[in-house]
Amino acid sequence: MKKIKEIIVVEGKDDTVAVKRAVDADTIETNGSAVDASVISRVKLAQETRGVIILTDPDFPGQKIRQTVSDQVPGCKHAFVTKKEALPKSGRGIGVEHASPAAIRKALKDAQFMDEEAPEEISKQDLIDAGLIGQADSSERREKLGIDLKIGYTNGKQLYNRLKMFRISKAAFQEAAAKIDQEDMNE
Repeated sequence: MKKIKEIIVVEGKDDTVAVKRAVDADTIETNGSAVDASVISRVKLAQETRGVIILTDPDFPGQKIRQTVSDQVPGCKHAFVTKKEALPKSGRGIGVEHASPAAIRKALKDAQFMDEEAPEEISKQDLIDAGLIGQADSSERREKLGIDLKIGYTNGKQLYNRLKMFRISKAAFQEAAAKIDQEDMNE
């Protein structure tokens, strides 16, 4: 198993166990959504020395942790597992700890190949035109877009910022939106 260069930020011990089943990697655990100064300090050092990939649960607390860390430590890469991949085989809850090793490996691989070029700006009107905000089915469309672009689920307000944060090109955005339109026509 090849060692992952970056250090992976996860929420807790169970997530670390799941990551280590999937890849040879080091982790930093936030131990919940109240990310304290000592965790941020370790993440900053990791970013300076090896780079950081944030892999949190696809839920509100996971998004809060992701936002807190990326606001305080610029330049982190982001890996996402889908809600479907993060559901337990039995029982309740949602989390990285339930994702298969293959889903975790794919999320980490996708995080390492994000577009580095400065993309053409996606406007809020583009989001409206693509039916991603302001429509009855916008939530479903955003979920499909998040899966296709590997940026995770967002609400309407978060989508614009997430597209900018991950430097998604307008061409990639339009291609993903067209794919959703095609899927909807085939249903």
